[in-house]
Amino acid sequence: MDALHAKVVTATGELAIAHHVVAVAAPTLVFLHDSLGCIQTWRDFPQVLAEQTGCNYLIYDRLGHGTSTAHPQGQIRQQHYLETEADTLMELLQRLEISQPILFGHSDGASIALIAGAKYSSEIRGLLLEAPHIFVEELTLEGVRQARENYPAGILKQMLTKYHGTKTDDVFYAWADTWLSENFRDWNIEDLLPQISCPCLLMQGKQDQYGTVRQIDGIANNIAGTVQIEMLKNVGHAPHKEAPSLTLELSATFVKNIKSTEGLPSSSS
Repeated sequence: MDALHAKVVTATGELAIAHHVVAVAAPTLVFLHDSLGCIQTWRDFPQVLAEQTGCNYLIYDRLGHGTSTAHPQGQIRQQHYLETEADTLMELLQRLEISQPILFGHSDGASIALIAGAKYSSEIRGLLLEAPHIFVEELTLEGVRQARENYPAGILKQMLTKYHGTKTDDVFYAWADTWLSENFRDWNIEDLLPQISCPCLLMQGKQDQYGTVRQIDGIANNIAGTVQIEMLKNVGHAPHKEAPSLTLELSATFVKNIKSTEGLPSSSS
């Protein structure tokens, strides 16, 4: 189930994608990486989930990440940069002629998925969210501060360089310095949540070092669509890496339920 790797020109820059289609009529799973991630950091999770559910899949590097174009603002991000990313996502889907996708987002990618689900509610079929953020918590800032302190001489920089090359410092400091800035302290998307009408799977590790259950409760209490909550024992910020079998099982069941409820076709494979 090899994906087609290509570049797509958008209004913000050229984005690298990995796209696999098993059937034109099958739904597409779209994977939105975290603030330090890219296509490669998902490993084989998207492919396996797509195979288990008979779906197409799309993964892409956000601007400044992986092999996409460098971000023109370098290490600077505005307070509402995640909202801008949601608009870029929808532009990308339009260019690829992907309609009614099911979004799978991790961390910042989960926040982007929520924003897209709110701003484009009639165009999103479902949301699978790992460790989403809807406001800034002190626990998050503590984790970011520690990561920033350790970054210059730590193993994280070496690991990220493998994926982001010469853009590595920009990727890291765009995340760390944005979240730690005074300007970002009051970032909050709770007011958007009532506009979300599609079903939503919320997954968070009980040992998540970047967010508390307040994030999950805030989403569950405000969105209009149905919600399934899964708090995972002995799991931190990245369930699909730390508990891949369980995350796959939960995700596959959720996607299959969406398909069966809406009478969506599967691939013949």
